Amino acid sequence: IKKSYVFKRYLKDENIRIRSKDGAITLRGEASGTAQKDLATEYALDVDGVKTVNNMMTVAPSALPPDPAKMPEKAGPVLESIDDASISALVKTTLLYHRSTSSLNIIVSTKEGMVKLEGIVNNAAEKDLAGKLASDVHGVKSVSNDMTLN
Repeated sequence: IKKSYVFKRYLKDENIRIRSKDGAITLRGEASGTAQKDLATEYALDVDGVKTVNNMMTVAPSALPPDPAKMPEKAGPVLESIDDASISALVKTTLLYHRSTSSLNIIVSTKEGMVKLEGIVNNAAEKDLAGKLASDVHGVKSVSNDMTLN
């Protein structure tokens, strides 16, 4: 589970404590928002061998992102912005990797970091999940979820 969280923009494993026993996973820590908490559960459920997830994470009192002007300078490499084709590829890969969206016929297009999802889904839950997964990809500025229900 920790490995699956490493490449997720909003799920950094230092914020999430994971305990497992016989396929039952318990997540603890503080999420920056409800989307992060929900995604932690979804990504954990996607790992082979996981039977159930008990998400005990709390949501931070302020779900707003920190003010960059007040953040201390960090040492290390600065992430470069990525091009639209790469963002589309990352979103498609993320949707294909997730077992709940892998069989969906979703068309992904990106312009200036703004992702547009189109296609047909079976229910509102699939549509919402695809939007959450897309928004979690590095480089995505916003998601326009234009998928229609079957």
